[in-house]
Amino acid sequence: MAEVLFYHLQRQPVEAVLPALLLRSLERGWRVVVEAGDEQRMAALDDHLWTFSDDSFLPHGSAREPDIASQPVALVCEPGNPNAANVRFLVYGARTPDDLAGWERVVLMFDGADETALATAREDWRKVKALGADATYWQQNDQGRWEKKA
Repeated sequence: MAEVLFYHLQRQPVEAVLPALLLRSLERGWRVVVEAGDEQRMAALDDHLWTFSDDSFLPHGSAREPDIASQPVALVCEPGNPNAANVRFLVYGARTPDDLAGWERVVLMFDGADETALATAREDWRKVKALGADATYWQQNDQGRWEKKA
């Protein structure tokens, strides 16, 4: 069963944190799916990943493209695994899947300043624990570093 990581964002938005985590995943040889809560957010994330750094390139594609299966990072708005990924990132309100089989890691990122996002993350935490998955909770400290809280 997948290892599930909850990332409580406090000091930086998803756009600032996600690219580094995606690059790290690719360095480990993993393929990745990033599920956004809606089409508009997925499109904005697609644009951002092309321009987030002047000295780095993050190969990716969106579910709108015919060659999505060949992409190391696939951006989607629905369940599924179009590129045979090992890791699934959930952002902008995307929910933890009911079935964690087939994933090595599932990462749920949520905005700590958004009460709705916090409540949803708490629901997903309870669901993941009820499924018997290994779940950890990470929160940014004042320096922007991640601290394991649970």
